Amino acid sequence: MNQYIQKHKSNLDEVVAFFKKDIASIRTGRANPAMFDGVMVESYGTKAPLQQVGNIAVVDARCLTITPWDKNTLKEIEKGIVAADLGISPVNEGDKIRVSIPQPTEEDRKNRVKKLHEKLEVAKIKVRGVRDEIKEAIEQAQKNKDIAEDDKFRFLKEMEEEVKKYNDVLQAAVDIKEKEIMTI
Repeated sequence: MNQYIQKHKSNLDEVVAFFKKDIASIRTGRANPAMFDGVMVESYGTKAPLQQVGNIAVVDARCLTITPWDKNTLKEIEKGIVAADLGISPVNEGDKIRVSIPQPTEEDRKNRVKKLHEKLEVAKIKVRGVRDEIKEAIEQAQKNKDIAEDDKFRFLKEMEEEVKKYNDVLQAAVDIKEKEIMTI
């Protein structure tokens, strides 16, 4: 791997890591604590992620419980879940909140797959942006006579192969998630 790809490899890794974390929050119809990643709760006068104010536990395939560290935050946790518009209804049981995950309809699943593919396209655009930076650096190096023209074409070919690997990783993650979403 040439130094131009090596220099931008961490950017490509960040795109993939962010994408995988982002699609983890798309509901599959099964209980998954990651679905609460974007939920913010008012706690002691400040907004905090739900994971910081309580423990999220999977009870079964369609049920989660949230046990707050401080029982006084139960109402705020409930409000945060409702405000996040996840399509679920929290039930306050006095010492914890129970969340039942409804069975998604065919239309819901198709909409989630559509959203998944939109996120894939955004990630691919980010990969293309990094690719363009690498290409520009290689072409600039050849203009500055730092590398020969043969090296330029070899480096560009390596870059295309590396970008294809990253796009394949993104596509594989989408295929797995799509299968999870469409499985009843």
